[in-house]
Order: sequence, then C-alpha cells, then structure tokens
Amino acid sequence: MDNDSKFDGESARVMMKELRETYSTGKTKSYEWRICQLNNLLKIAEFHEPEILQALHSDISKPEFESFVHEIWLIKTSCKLAIKELKRWMKPEKVGTTLVTFPSSAEIVAEPFGVVLIISAWNYPFLLSLDPVIGAIAAGNTVVLKPSEVSPATSSLLAKYIGEYMDSSAVKVVEGAIPETSVLLEQKWDKILYTGNSKVGRIVLAAAAKHLTPVVLELGGKSPIIVDSDIDLKIAARRIISGKWGCNNGQACISPDYIITTKDFAPKLVDSLKLQLLKFYGEEPLKSDDLSRVVNSNHFNRLIKLLDDDKVSGKIVHGGQRDIVNLKIAPAILLDVPEDSLIMNEEIFGPLLAIVTVDRLEESFNIINSRPKPLAAYLFTNNKKLKEKFVGDVSAGGLLINDTTLHLTVPTLPFGGVGESGMGGYHGKFSFDTFSHKKAVMYRSYLGDASERYPPYTTRKLRFLKAVMNGSFLDIFRAILGWP
Repeated sequence: MDNDSKFDGESARVMMKELRETYSTGKTKSYEWRICQLNNLLKIAEFHEPEILQALHSDISKPEFESFVHEIWLIKTSCKLAIKELKRWMKPEKVGTTLVTFPSSAEIVAEPFGVVLIISAWNYPFLLSLDPVIGAIAAGNTVVLKPSEVSPATSSLLAKYIGEYMDSSAVKVVEGAIPETSVLLEQKWDKILYTGNSKVGRIVLAAAAKHLTPVVLELGGKSPIIVDSDIDLKIAARRIISGKWGCNNGQACISPDYIITTKDFAPKLVDSLKLQLLKFYGEEPLKSDDLSRVVNSNHFNRLIKLLDDDKVSGKIVHGGQRDIVNLKIAPAILLDVPEDSLIMNEEIFGPLLAIVTVDRLEESFNIINSRPKPLAAYLFTNNKKLKEKFVGDVSAGGLLINDTTLHLTVPTLPFGGVGESGMGGYHGKFSFDTFSHKKAVMYRSYLGDASERYPPYTTRKLRFLKAVMNGSFLDIFRAILGWP
C-alpha cells in the first residue's frame, strides 16, 4: 500500500476484492506463475543485498555477518529449494484404496487455500517476512504481508521491492502498526500465519475464529539448555554463546533462555562461558560491532527490570553493563537464579542468560515439563541414555542435541511450536504444505457396481458386505454362493 494513503476498512475491502478476483482467475495456480514469482522474489535478495544489510543495521544494528547468514542466505536457500522442487511438490500423491471401493484409484491433490495473511516479526524482519511468503506463493495463493512496524527500515524496503518485483494484483504489503493490523484481522482470510508473542497470538486466533480461518502461530517461550559434564566444554560454550548472543544478541525466538546444570559443574561452565565471551566480544562488549542493540527503549527497560529484580540481586556473575543511550546491554550470566524470579517466568528475548543448578541432571526434565512447552530445547551430553530420555520426555517445538539454533536452517525439518510456543509449522516443503489444502480425490469406473450396496437390504447382502469389509476372499466367495 502507498505509505501516504490511509489504510482503513474501505482500503482493506478494495484490496481483498482485488486479491479474490485475481485468485478466481486461476492464474496463481499455474506452475509458470508460481515459478515466475519465486524467481522475482529471489532477485530481491540477490540484487539488493547492500540495501537489505543497511535496513537490518538501521533497525537493530545487526552485524553484517548475522544479517547475511541468518536472513539473506536463508531466504536465497529457501527460494532456490522451492524453485527446484516445486513440480514435485505440486504433483498429486497417489494413495491406495480398499476392497470396498474396488475398482478405484485415489490421490491427494494440494490446492491453495486462496487469500492468505502473513504477519511478521521485527527480530528477523527479512527472513520472517519472506520465508512464509515463499511457501504461500509456491502453494499458489494470493498473499498480503504485514511487516513489523518495530523494524521500519526493513518494512519500507519490503514494501518497495515487493511492489516492484512481484505481481501486484496477487502479492501485497501493508505497512503500519496496531490500527492497520486490526483492520487486516477484521477481514475474512483463508489462512493466517502470525509470528510474534503469545499475547498477540491470542488476539490473532480470536479474530480468525470469527471466520473459522485456520491459523499458524509461530510464538516463543523459554527455551532451555540442559548441560551435562561429559562434554567438550570449550565447544559447548562456543555453541551456547553463538545461539544466545550470536543470534540478535538473544532477541530470537529459539535463543537459549536458561541453562540447567549440576551444582558441581556450574562453576566450570560459567568460567568457560566467560572466557569465550571475552574472546568473541572483547573486554568492552558494549563497544563491540558484533552485538546487536536492544531493539527499542521499551524492550531495553523490560530487560533492565529483569536484571534489577530483588530476587536476582547478587546473582549476576558476568556482564550486565548497560548503555541506555545506544540501547545496549552486555552479555549477562546469572547463576543460581530462583525459579520464582521474574527472569525465570518471562521470556527473556535479550542478552541475559540464567543458570539454574540441580543436584542430579535428571531433575532438569521435571523443571522443563513443569513449564509451558518451549519453541526449542537443547541438550549437551555424550550420554546415550540421557539423549533418549531427552527426546522421549521433553515436549518442545524442536530439539537439538550438542548445539543450539541450527535446526532452524534445515529445510527437511518442520519449524514450529507446540502449546504456548505455537501451532503449525513451515520451512522447505512444510511451507508448501502449510499453505495448501490436501484435497482427497477418488476415481471410480462404472464397472463392479454391486447390487449388495443398494436397498432392499437383506441378510445375504449384509453378509456379503461384512465379508468385503473384513477383506476375506473366502467369506466373499461363500456369500456369493450362499454357502453357510
């Protein structure tokens, strides 16, 4: 939408009318249209990399390395995969039938939902906007993208280049804040995907329920790490830091939120984390160009409130320095944090890492399972039985053993939450599936029309149908001949 025009209810109705008319022509269902749009979307990432990097830096001072690897490269990869695999994804899936329907054949046909809404988040504004758009287009839908107003530079960039490169009758961007989002949610959509927090997720779900619109919610939660003592401590520390502070300085939905380890091992782990943090970000991390700033003053003040909670007073064993002017907080480690403290009961979404200690590592499972299900859960161990227990007992959107966050980059794995951390998922073919209705189709000929299925019903007919349903050829034969 034009930034100078007001987006209101009438604007939304006009837009929806155009999108439905476009969809009704059937052009978005064609392979050629989908491929063309995917190629054009790929061009945005390939031809405008410097501008994308600048927008991401403007919004959150994101390091160029993280912007490229975590956003631009992932979008290119996702787009190229969809282009490569689209014909196979679109092909109907042949399935078997039963003796009851003989002779027959059946297939599952993936059809687009129609007009879909994607509401994105600010922390990975390029990735989290375009990755679901790739899936929606690949599935043949018309799409409205609502980027986050908290990342205005990236939002403006997306509006500009999607308007220039994409089919404007089928793919649109609506910029704005709460009023614009509210207007969008009043419309009747065929599917909605929302990425953000659970509070807004509930609002989205309630709005969708009025129209019985299916919803995918990509939320967050407190993603835990269980750390055993039988590990390569240096590598584990590096990977924990990479997933925590190397992902938007902790402002990521799958960023590790807290660690659970034993009382005996905790001091060694803290020392290793301190050493690697020093190597990565130097003695003055607030001046490091490799750490993103906190996105805005509201989030900054929220994080300071967690640090200044009386229940964690004296628990900070490393970092926590703050720069209110530049909205930066140095990587902070808090040891032996009480479970009833604010930091253990709110999603951190920032550069603070709490450590909870236990006598036996097996106690970790009770702590995790007593809380809402997280979007991700991590385990560092070489113990096979502990790995099996972790996979079997911990319910989370995704699990990763001996690393953090990397499962997000694997397109053959679905990405999504469970319970409080969300519903539904996407990535790779799962994105295509998320935006496709799997339509059941069965074909029959006029052969084999058995009179036994029709009235008047008799004992012999019922006996025959029971034999067919039980799949017993001998009983069928007996029923046909009237034998006992």
